Amino acid sequence: MAELKSSVNKSNESAAGPDGVFYQFLRHLPESCLHTLLKLFNNIWTTGDIPPSWRDASVVPIPKPVKDPSNPSNYRPTALTSCLCKTLERMVNDRLVHVLESRNLLSNVQCGFRKDHSTLDHLVRLETFIKKPSPEKNSRFRRPPVSIFTDKESTLSPPFIWTASRYW
Repeated sequence: MAELKSSVNKSNESAAGPDGVFYQFLRHLPESCLHTLLKLFNNIWTTGDIPPSWRDASVVPIPKPVKDPSNPSNYRPTALTSCLCKTLERMVNDRLVHVLESRNLLSNVQCGFRKDHSTLDHLVRLETFIKKPSPEKNSRFRRPPVSIFTDKESTLSPPFIWTASRYW
């Protein structure tokens, strides 16, 4: 029951999915209804039978801030899915994260989607690597590090390749 309550309380005030259920509704369910919901979730977990309606999504275009709304490329699609499904997904995710973290099953360089980690950690590592003096500086086999960055604004643009050879 604690997992269910935690999952419901972690939810944000997002819009209802195609089923019309809001998180606000789930937060105000009486204990008896939460027990029924938990039984449903446990049944889904045991059988693997996800209700077909939970697989539906309503895609809504959301305008990007401070962009021209008359330009279609200035919108991002957002899929509204069932709050019940997202609650169960959050419970499963919390269990998986607990197992992975408690058993040290994730690589030390895995930063994305981890608590107390950031993808910015990789940029700091890269900067440290570039600026760090190398004992092999004059080696004929030494190559400058190469990093590839993509433009998150437009995922179809070619990658920007940057070499750090100016530091050597």
